[in-house]
Amino acid sequence: MAKEIINNGNYTEDNIKTLEWNEHIRRRAGMYVGRLGNGDDQGDGIYVLLKEVVDNSIDEFAMGFGKNIQIRIEGKEVTVRDFGRGIPLGKVAEVVSQLNTGGKFDDEAFKKSIGLNGVGTKAVNALSSYFYVESFRDGESAYASFCRGEKIEEGRRETTEKNGTFVKFIPDEEMFGDFTYNMEYVEAMVKNFSYLKRGLTLNLNGTSFKSENGLLDLVNDSMSETPLYQPIHLIGDDIEVVITHGNSYGENISSFVNGQNTREGGTHLAALREAVAKTLKEFFKKDYAPEDIRQGIIGAVSIQIQEPNFEGQTKTKLGSTYMWEKNEKDADGNIEYKKGPTIRSFVNDFIKTNLDNYLHMHKEIPPVLQEKIISSEKERKEISGIQKKTKERNKRTNIYNRKLRDCKLHYNDKLPAAKKEFAEKTSIFITEGDSASGTITKARNAETQAVFSLRGKPINCYKESRKRVAENEELNLLINALGLEDDMENLRYKNIIVATDADDDGMHIRMLVLTFFMKYYPDLIRRGHVYILQTPLFRVKNKKEVRYCYNIEEKEKAVSAMKTGVEITRFKGLGEISSNEFEDFIGESMRLDKVKLSDEESIAEIMEFYMGDNTIDRQNFIRQHLRSEAELEDVNI
Repeated sequence: MAKEIINNGNYTEDNIKTLEWNEHIRRRAGMYVGRLGNGDDQGDGIYVLLKEVVDNSIDEFAMGFGKNIQIRIEGKEVTVRDFGRGIPLGKVAEVVSQLNTGGKFDDEAFKKSIGLNGVGTKAVNALSSYFYVESFRDGESAYASFCRGEKIEEGRRETTEKNGTFVKFIPDEEMFGDFTYNMEYVEAMVKNFSYLKRGLTLNLNGTSFKSENGLLDLVNDSMSETPLYQPIHLIGDDIEVVITHGNSYGENISSFVNGQNTREGGTHLAALREAVAKTLKEFFKKDYAPEDIRQGIIGAVSIQIQEPNFEGQTKTKLGSTYMWEKNEKDADGNIEYKKGPTIRSFVNDFIKTNLDNYLHMHKEIPPVLQEKIISSEKERKEISGIQKKTKERNKRTNIYNRKLRDCKLHYNDKLPAAKKEFAEKTSIFITEGDSASGTITKARNAETQAVFSLRGKPINCYKESRKRVAENEELNLLINALGLEDDMENLRYKNIIVATDADDDGMHIRMLVLTFFMKYYPDLIRRGHVYILQTPLFRVKNKKEVRYCYNIEEKEKAVSAMKTGVEITRFKGLGEISSNEFEDFIGESMRLDKVKLSDEESIAEIMEFYMGDNTIDRQNFIRQHLRSEAELEDVNI
């Protein structure tokens, strides 16, 4: 529209458009479900749609209505049935098709709900090729069906069904493509719901999930190592915390707000990290560094708050600063809220009192905990000294500047609001060799994309000591470039992209880098910062067209479509691709594979399988999944 106005110079009533509610959601789907995706990533929109519907059922349980939620996924069709109060019959169609219509605008019907006021099910409706809702109340039901938000029919009828709500929907392939639900992701979501709502039974395709011990069950079920001491379980008004320690590196703390899994953390997780460090320093009367206290920490935190402010509709990071408290109603009967304590002080006060009391009552835990802290402190100081010497030596030789081509913006920069979105796009490409790094450097966006060049293969960290790894120049420089010397919160780039050649050496380097992250910085993977860059294996062209293909199947389709005069180039290394071509591969449409690590996966077992002794199991895995160089070279038409 803007281009049309500029071109003809006119700005009339015809330029003013009013979008229907469903058209607005479909055009701006990212505002409501984050990313679209095809189901390969747990953050894809099809899982957000499912969560929005289940959230409403959980809110009913939280208000004391309905102890069972039935979820079924068959192919692309999803159904959710709860046994709560049911939507008021006269509003069934309205609450799923009119924005800013719902029962969560005050806390009279719903207290500390997950669902966003008046938006969630509307987004599901608008983004589904078929959407059906039916509410059952005292022997009568009201129903309505829709296609992409357009109403097909609605009506009422008598029923013998128990009170509650039934929703069926099929996400729209026009929006999500040929999607598939990954049932591992769905099961993990349902498990979390059960941990957070003690006593609620969720049935997924015939399998029931129920927790009696809340977050304690979550931590015990997901731990992949034996904890150094029995997990500490603390429960208070609107807060639940579980804490223990293991011998792994990094921190592994799951966080939730009003039952929502805040995978990216937020103010509540930051408050917990600070509160645990402060409380233990005071308990032991020692000025331990926070990073030594938190090294190897495992746990979970869940808080309940009024009017939570999430960053983005997908609600993966809490942005709220204050707890809100109900005030008196105004003259019109509307509920008013006043600022309560900050989330920081709320969490800190709870931890200070309850963790301190727990440690005094369970005297077997403090010695174990203190030994862990002292061990972490000793190792950190030893490593810090090695890193400092290496850093000073590299500064003198100017090697650091030669290995890192930095970008202008960084993830942790305190930027004005207008530039914050760019900081979210900051990336660092980790590549090997001058040729490949030179190609990416010339093709990159210097505003937001940095390049780090490895020299040869880094050491295999799996069986090496932390001291030995710290003495390794390449990895030491990488730590420094990423900003990870002191705390992971100082990470300088949102996306860490491993970019290696698609040959045996490139695959080996990729595994060595990922092993380093997995062992010493697993939180980078858990928080979704680490990716693998896909680069094309083939260029297929004729006189009229050029296509870049990422696998043999794409190459064969391109050859078939282009038919005559086809020339095929097989790229063996990143350095063989010109910088002009490479701009397309690392721009807005670049293909990235996210490196995934679930909470319950054992890091030690994964590293042993991929980087340990060359077992028969691993040999068989490689034979099944790795295409031979000869197969890739077979480009005959």
